[in-house]
Amino acid sequence: MRASADALRAVISAIVKAGGSADGEADLVADHLVQANLAGHDSHGVGMIPTYVRHVKAGLVVPNTRAKTVKDDGPTLMFDGGRGYGRPVAGEAMAAAIARCRQTGVVAMTLANAHHIGRVGAYGELASGAGLVSLHFVNVTDHRATVAPFRGTEGRFVTNPVCIAMPGTDRHAPLLLDMATSAVAMGKIRVAKNEGKPAPEGALIDAKGRPTRDPNVMYSEPHGALLPFGGHKGYALAVVTELLATALTGGPSIQPGNQRMGGVVNNMFSVVIDPGRLAGVDWLRREIDGFLDYVKSSPPVDPKLPVLVPGEPERLAQAERGRAGIEIDATTWDEILAGAEAVGLSRADASAMGS
Repeated sequence: MRASADALRAVISAIVKAGGSADGEADLVADHLVQANLAGHDSHGVGMIPTYVRHVKAGLVVPNTRAKTVKDDGPTLMFDGGRGYGRPVAGEAMAAAIARCRQTGVVAMTLANAHHIGRVGAYGELASGAGLVSLHFVNVTDHRATVAPFRGTEGRFVTNPVCIAMPGTDRHAPLLLDMATSAVAMGKIRVAKNEGKPAPEGALIDAKGRPTRDPNVMYSEPHGALLPFGGHKGYALAVVTELLATALTGGPSIQPGNQRMGGVVNNMFSVVIDPGRLAGVDWLRREIDGFLDYVKSSPPVDPKLPVLVPGEPERLAQAERGRAGIEIDATTWDEILAGAEAVGLSRADASAMGS
């Protein structure tokens, strides 16, 4: 099916409200998921709602929870998400970090024990929209490991995303690097399974460590594993991301000494920087414009596929999907309707809202 962003926001918000969230929280969570679909990241979009519903029913996400301040020490801020929905608690933590950065010039902010914070780029966009630079390192825990280490065959960590955002100029939109340290996000494997398509080449191994494109290896025993991107380089980045997101935040890593309850917990370490306190905004803009113009002037291999810079694929997807609507495969839509039923909504009402 194909639905407009507004229709999807309506049905997802209704499901989250029925799960116990106040109107404002439900609308924020729904918009966050739909924005991920609009940006072309279906792995982090409305297809997550069945998982959210299961977690609400199991007490693994706590609606209407706010970020708790653990430590406030000038340029360092620590928060605990208390298993609250990720977008509200991470948004509160980022808002505090941005406000403090105006005062101190740089802030190190940590957030522990949040439920799934979704597309990490959203928090980079909050910073770049305020004219700031930000770096984010996030781990994923509370469930089994899904990504194998370099030279390994069994999962030992999850997708551990990294995000770096920079403000735009009069000529260039903000830059946004937002990527998993695995070859692809786990949600992309879920989408491939639901659509009956093969996984991307080089993304998966089966339980014996053999390359495969069958997404079902991640959903049957014995489990296969995702691979890090770039071999040993992506693996090394995943390792340090896990530790930055846990050893500094007070949140758990995925090591077996920490409890796994079968939910999703994200911990995030962020650094927010005011470029005006360093070389200055004018220099920043000069170098962004000059360098990006130079990069994009490289003749493309295919004239129909021009050179892009980080953040452009998402903007192109948003323009196209905002115009044509968001496509949801039949399996994912059925799972969303089942999630609606699980929180007391009828399939017919949910389907009508999404059409």
